[in-house]
Amino acid sequence: MKRSSFSRLGLLLAGFWLGPPVSLLAQTFSTPATVLLRPAAVFDGESLHSGWVVVVTGDKITAAGPASQITAPAGTRSLELPGLTLLPGLIEGHSHLLLHPYNETSWNDQVLTESQALRVARATAHAQKTLLAGFTTARDLGSEGAGFADVGLKQAINQGIIPGPRLLVATLALVATGSYGPKLSVDVNAPQGAQEADGVDGIVRAVREQIGKGADIIKVYADYRWGQGEPSRPTFSQEELNLIVQTARAAGRPVVAHASTPEGMRRATLAGVETIEHGDNGTPEIFKLMKQRGVALCPTVAAGDAVSQYQGWRKGTTPEPERIQQKRISMQAARKAGVDLVVGGDVGVFTHGDNVREMEQLVQDHGLPPLDVLRAATSGNARIFHLPDRGSIRPGLLADLVAVAGDPTRDVKALRQVKLVMKGGVLYAQP
Repeated sequence: MKRSSFSRLGLLLAGFWLGPPVSLLAQTFSTPATVLLRPAAVFDGESLHSGWVVVVTGDKITAAGPASQITAPAGTRSLELPGLTLLPGLIEGHSHLLLHPYNETSWNDQVLTESQALRVARATAHAQKTLLAGFTTARDLGSEGAGFADVGLKQAINQGIIPGPRLLVATLALVATGSYGPKLSVDVNAPQGAQEADGVDGIVRAVREQIGKGADIIKVYADYRWGQGEPSRPTFSQEELNLIVQTARAAGRPVVAHASTPEGMRRATLAGVETIEHGDNGTPEIFKLMKQRGVALCPTVAAGDAVSQYQGWRKGTTPEPERIQQKRISMQAARKAGVDLVVGGDVGVFTHGDNVREMEQLVQDHGLPPLDVLRAATSGNARIFHLPDRGSIRPGLLADLVAVAGDPTRDVKALRQVKLVMKGGVLYAQP
């Protein structure tokens, strides 16, 4: 793909000149440009339409529909996109920009031995790779020992200092004392990958602190491994989880829960979290409860697949590990129960920019139709994350758009052929 240097849309269209960084252009040019995008087809977040065009003015979509019915203003520039499908910018549902793949450096070593400066430098590159892969929005669900660095990363993106997706950040995440890691000798109090909090006073203080520091989301670990080699078990009590949700909700923040055990998932669902992350051992009864309570599942199938391969599984050659088999069972139960699915791969466990891996595996390994996965990664994620200004192509929404070669409603692999990336009317990549 050919990358632009993040130039303001009007200048790009006036001869497709590659100008200075968007932060400089935003200070210099105030007149919004209008562009008419002419792809082969438009996926609007729900359906595919041949012969449609899309008009963008400034940072918003101003018109979308059949070419014969759209009249663009005088002076509008046209951008021809032959053979390409235009779609809403993809929304990554579960990422960790401050992590990098565990087969490069273990999670423990990233938390304990990598400086925050190094981790932020990596995250800057990760943000750019995510955007250029077609993901214009991302939930970043925990800084994993890097403090409130995700807040600064979000601010740098919003201010046009660095390119990246629009971020929803969870900052430190919440864990019950003693349940998380890293864990070293009992004589060493190691820095933790999340914030420990317990009881009424501790939980209220921690939730409020994270919100005050810039958290858009509160993430809680409803279960985890208490010791090395142990299975996951519930950590917070029902009353503690209820209080976390109550405190966050009063401040207008949703709560999401890492949970993989039936009891952890049950407690988190009853507490009122909005999404369950992972859900590896969910049962039909638990997924029925989630459906009744309107709780969505972010299955992160790509993360479990990646970790299993790091541990020696040769996919397609050696027998599937129990973890992979169990994931298939839980996914079948979730789908049968009609639970809403969030598309998010836990990227950071695997390589940033390879975000489409989650969508591919949902189709190839779990039998979801490509159209359903594409809807989930656009309009579906936008609805579940309370983002009414994106995820679809219609007038008034943000001009967060991606064009790919081929038809992603039939072949999800087309999403790897990203040819155009626009965020807020600014082109970051073009044919």
